[in-house]
Formats: sequence, C-alpha cells, structure tokens
Amino acid sequence: MTDEVSAPEGPGGPGGWRGWRAATRAALYGPGGFYLREEGPAGHFRTSVHASPLFALAVARLLCRVDEALGRPERLDFVDLAAGRGELVTGVLAALPAEVADRTRAYAVELAGRPAGLDARIAWRAEPPPGVTGLLFANEWLDNVPVEVAEVDPAGVPRLVLVRPDGTERLGEPVSGAEAEWLARWWPLPDEPGLRAEIGLPRDTAWASAVSSVARGLAVAVDYAHTADARPLFGTLTGFREGRGTAPVPDGSCDITAHVALDACALPGARLLTQRAALHTLGLTGARPPLALASTDPAAYVRALAGAGEAAELTAPGGLGDFGWLLQSVGIPDPIR
Repeated sequence: MTDEVSAPEGPGGPGGWRGWRAATRAALYGPGGFYLREEGPAGHFRTSVHASPLFALAVARLLCRVDEALGRPERLDFVDLAAGRGELVTGVLAALPAEVADRTRAYAVELAGRPAGLDARIAWRAEPPPGVTGLLFANEWLDNVPVEVAEVDPAGVPRLVLVRPDGTERLGEPVSGAEAEWLARWWPLPDEPGLRAEIGLPRDTAWASAVSSVARGLAVAVDYAHTADARPLFGTLTGFREGRGTAPVPDGSCDITAHVALDACALPGARLLTQRAALHTLGLTGARPPLALASTDPAAYVRALAGAGEAAELTAPGGLGDFGWLLQSVGIPDPIR
C-alpha cells in the first residue's frame, strides 16, 4: 500500500537516473513489484503483527475503547491500512468480544490482490472507505510511502539524490519549492557535505488523506520514527530481503524503507507516543506472572509466561517498543490515556 500521488521520473526514465521517490514506487508497487508478490511482507521481515497475536489483541482493545467513546454505534468500522495479507485485521476480529465483532465492518486496504481463504467478513480495498466511524490503523505503512532523498553537496547546497536500478547514485538539481520548504521546517541540513535527509512531504500528504476518511473515531499510524530533536545525520534509507538488512537497490528485489518524521505528519490535536507506552496503556506490560501460579496451575503459568515474553518483545526498549504511535482523534476523546 502506498500513496497515490504521482511524481515525474528523473532523466533517463525507468532504466536511467531518477529520484528515489519514483524509483522506490516502481520497485515496490510497479509491475512485478516487491509488495505485489505472493509471499507478502511477512516473507521478508517481521513486524509487531507477526511477532505475537498479542498485538492484534491490543488493537482489538483499542477498537473497543473507540467503540465506547462513539457510544457503541450500530456499525463500527475497523480499517487495516497497508494490510499485507490481512494478518492484523484477521487477528483483531478473532480477539473482539462477540457483541462488538457482530457490529464491526472490517476493511483491509492493500494494493496486492485479496489472499485466498481470507475471512469473508473482511472487505478488500485499494483505498480506505469514506466516512469511517471507528478505528483506522496503519501499521508500518508510512515508512513505505516513497520519498525523495536530499544530500548536501560540496558547496553546502542540498540536492536531490538520483539513483539507477542497480543502486548507483549521483546528485541532481538543488532541492526547491515545497520540498525545500519542508526541509527547512522539519529537517534542516547543516552545510556539511554528505549529510542526508528523506523529504517526508508525501507522507504528510498521505497521512492527512487517510485521516480525512475518518468521520468520527481514531486514526493511528505506527512506524519506525524520529522527531525534530533527533534527526539522523545521514538519513535512514535502507533495504530488507528475507529478514535481513541490505542495500536499498530499487530493482524490485528488496523492500525499500526509511524511518518516518511522525512529528511532521501530525495534524492539529494529534499525540505522539512510543509503542511501549501505548501497549502498556492497553494492558500489555511484559510482567512475569506470579510464581504462586506455577504451583496452583502449572499449565496456566507456562501460558502466562509465554505471553509475558511476547509482550516484552513488543514493548522492548531499543526494539519494537521504540516504534512511534501517532494518534489522531476525530470527534472523540483520546482513548489511550
């Protein structure tokens, strides 16, 4: 799943030099693109969704909080944006109380085709439905919305980085217009040659568009993130293939991703917190079960211990727990407090 905003290719077209945004879009979402393959994202990297069913349980709890804040409407929407192969939406439906599940309309939003055997209750779409009343949840979507890359040249001028399908780079024209304004506001680059930034403007636009589909409820973006007080000096553009980091080569052979400036995406009234803090509020702490349970109910103790280990991974500092959660409430109080 990506944004629908188009951008011109650089000189040379598909086989030559172009900006990282156009190159990434073609590599991930073009004919035979990485994200359109049968194995899906789970075949190449492990997200919170794949790490443990407890993540879907936490999202189901969040949906129930949104439901209460909405006054338990006759129809409750759950939109899984960038759904992969429907793993999260499937887990959320399974974790909901029966009464809530009966009122829930579930949507998986993804550019790839509908997987065989997916629950018939899940609508498969290429775009979010309009007028959402409920929860729109985008897990690791914005990091795959393609962006341009800028690098400071020897004269101290930020220039667009152009790339060929084999990953070879060179500097193009100076950054200008709205992209230059975004850099100055959100990721100002000192005049030191070699410093780099990803220009997150398309992500800001994509997130605003996603939020606009929510009539009442909550929109959440979860992603690798950084904020203005700690931007990386050389950017974060990278690749993943078969579970391992690799060079970001835009030939369709690997995922291409970059961390998200979530503070730039935030709309008025939004709140940014870590996954660790969000999941703790939703009841996932990673705390070990009481030792006394081992003697009274050994099987339950083993199950609780396994669950604690999974929760600990989802909330671990330096790992999944450091993911950013961007919360945008629309017409309801913030349900994560």
